Amino acid sequence: MPDPTTAERIVLAARELLEREGVGAVSMRRVGDAVGITPMAIYRHFPDREALLQRISDDAFGEIARQWAAASRKGTPLARLLAVHRNYLDYALAHPHLFDYVFSSAHTGTRQFPEDMRAHRSPTLNVVADLVQAAMDEGVLRRDDVWEIVMTFWAHSHGLIALYRAGRFSYDAPAFRHFYDASLRRLIDGLKA
Repeated sequence: MPDPTTAERIVLAARELLEREGVGAVSMRRVGDAVGITPMAIYRHFPDREALLQRISDDAFGEIARQWAAASRKGTPLARLLAVHRNYLDYALAHPHLFDYVFSSAHTGTRQFPEDMRAHRSPTLNVVADLVQAAMDEGVLRRDDVWEIVMTFWAHSHGLIALYRAGRFSYDAPAFRHFYDASLRRLIDGLKA
């Protein structure tokens, strides 16, 4: 495998800072120090900090979309929906600062419901929409607006994760996973045909 380019090293250093300390820690000076270049040299690759952070966000969305696509290939439609949402929780717990930035912060390029979702501009939620549509087509979930159901799933999962990350549950991670799974199953039961 070839050595990473300077731009790739910049992105990697910025992502490591973000993952370790949060988005506020990502400064051109700190990234430059981590890469061994001057902060001004970063501007040859990224016009500004926002562009660098956008690249990290885009890369994270691509990474998550690939994980979700892989998780969505095995089992019944409902098992695949659960697998994707379990992966969402796994990602949030493994990459809390990155998760917060990508999924909970307003920034340039943030996709919006309904226009962007209905136009299939979300690499992650497109996977969920395909699963919801398949479940409806197979008669497992009752017919409804696919994208509104997708947003219901996302709001449910994201809300629980955000509450957990904010310390609103006394559960440890395994107990929260159990609660999260049971809660998703209740949601699915309410949507069944």
